[in-house]
Amino acid sequence: MDQLEAMATFVQVVDAGSLSAAARALPSSLTSVSRQITALEQHFGTRLLVRTTRQLALTEEGRILYERARSILGDVREIEEALAGTRGEPSGRLRVSAPSLMGRLLISPLLGNFLCRYPSLSVELLLVDRRVELVEEDVHLALRVGRLPDSQLVTRKLAEVQMIHCASPDYLARCGTPQAPSDLLQHDCLVFSDTPGVALWRFGRDAKTASRVRISGRLWVNSLDALVTAARNGAGIVRVPSWQVDAELAEGRLCRVLREYEPAAAPLHALYEPSRRGSAKIRAFVDFLVEHWRKNRPFDSAECE
Repeated sequence: MDQLEAMATFVQVVDAGSLSAAARALPSSLTSVSRQITALEQHFGTRLLVRTTRQLALTEEGRILYERARSILGDVREIEEALAGTRGEPSGRLRVSAPSLMGRLLISPLLGNFLCRYPSLSVELLLVDRRVELVEEDVHLALRVGRLPDSQLVTRKLAEVQMIHCASPDYLARCGTPQAPSDLLQHDCLVFSDTPGVALWRFGRDAKTASRVRISGRLWVNSLDALVTAARNGAGIVRVPSWQVDAELAEGRLCRVLREYEPAAAPLHALYEPSRRGSAKIRAFVDFLVEHWRKNRPFDSAECE
């Protein structure tokens, strides 16, 4: 048994949902696929899949093998691509995750130029507002905003993101302008979250001035775009990245409040597994973002300095 090939077949079976679908995708014969799965189970001495007439389910041992096999196969691809990268241009598939709004507004518009520059590369962009598990989700590179916990991941700082608070002139004329964070308890706040309840908005740039205000909120949305639209229409005070509302501030559709209480800017990092340190495609993508953002400076416009 070629163990690496058998693991690749096993991963394909799990991803496809059936032996026959995996056989079509590989392509291979159903008999060959079934034989490789049986050989793996015999090799490890345990059942990996529970097969019914309608679906396949992983056993606990199968889940462990699936996660590790994906990681091993990814490492093998990285080795192949890193060696190929020493001989020519970056190539292969690059799977990137990024916060949804940032990905849509600041990354997606750049991909056309990136793909033209590197015609042997393909990109999968995953836009999610949650922490992505790189190995388990087969993500090569993640962009993440905020302080990072200690980990073995390789990191590169790309920029800093400043969170600000703003509201429409109509709302401020109607309800007044907050002079301190505690004043927000008397205002209509618009909160970014999947789960309504109580949010904590942090203020202050250092330990001496740091404070937190519990925001009950009148509107909860898991889309910053929707919150900015609501704020522009007079619904209340919103907390957003400065770069998102640069045009609204410049045109007077939104007004910045509590400026002197804003928290310190949060770093934006690119993260990837140490095993991908030599990846030409990751280096190419990160360098491309840095090149573009240094030139166009989307995170530090004059309005938000």
